[in-house]
Amino acid sequence: MRTALVTAVAGTVVAFLLGLLTFGVQATVHPHDVPLAVVAPPPIAERVKAADSAEVDIRVVSAAEAQTLLADKDVYGVLEISPGQATIRLNPAVNPSGTQVAQQVLTGVAQGAGLPVKVETRAVTAAERTAPLAASALLWVGGMIAGLLFVVLKGRRFRWLAALTTAVLVEGSVVGLLAWWGVTFTAEALTFMLAVAVSFALLQAGLFKHLGIRAMGVLGVLYLMAPAVAGQVPELLNPAYRAVLWSWTPFRFSTEGLRSLMYDGSISTEWWVFGGIALVGLVLLAMKKTELAGEEAQPDRADGVVDVGVHEADGLPRAEHQHTA
Repeated sequence: MRTALVTAVAGTVVAFLLGLLTFGVQATVHPHDVPLAVVAPPPIAERVKAADSAEVDIRVVSAAEAQTLLADKDVYGVLEISPGQATIRLNPAVNPSGTQVAQQVLTGVAQGAGLPVKVETRAVTAAERTAPLAASALLWVGGMIAGLLFVVLKGRRFRWLAALTTAVLVEGSVVGLLAWWGVTFTAEALTFMLAVAVSFALLQAGLFKHLGIRAMGVLGVLYLMAPAVAGQVPELLNPAYRAVLWSWTPFRFSTEGLRSLMYDGSISTEWWVFGGIALVGLVLLAMKKTELAGEEAQPDRADGVVDVGVHEADGLPRAEHQHTA
């Protein structure tokens, strides 16, 4: 009876927490201070600025400043108003969720001024919109499954080599899959994907080394909750989710970094993030294995086989022999 109650409560708690950390992110999406830019003559600019609200942050800027803000992804869209015409400019390197909100809001502003609207942006296919987040998730899953199988099959040596091999092969399969969908990448984007794959695989291998199969409790939950957060822009997230999840999840950096590089953009912070993750993984792999993985801390022989042996007195393996009173 007690076991039945404990397992039922545990399942309920896990379901609640996963719902809170995954579907809760999507259920509470609402725009907060979405940054937009407007280029317009002074009289019209003042009327447009009056449309500012808690949902959007409208900035009245010059044409040159608007181009810079959009290129740097500091705004999600630009509305340029000229006599008899309104043009909305969008950057395909910006998260699609952000550009969708920007286009809706700016279209409403232009129509409110009684102007016809023209949208200028590079055409983006559904596959290209999906690719950055899909690649990030698949690179994580590939490394996670490989690390899990390494534990299940009782692999002991060359974890780092297994991780690097996994990273290369998984990236190749992901690039092939996305190419089949019609998505192409720049050389820098491919290099960045390899860096992401290597850092994920090394970190996962390090956690599996010290936690064994228990590492799935960490890696699996990260996979379930992070993509839901990484697929959104921070201005659409509930402030609590933005601070607790979005601020640190590696999926956010890999998704946004890859999206930028797909459209000939540049990144800097993302390289440091994944360099740091790879370093943490290497440190974990270099550390002496703890007994958290449920394995005895015994030195491995050169051939990778643990010498257990049999105790002559009672027939028990030496590593498990205990003195009894």
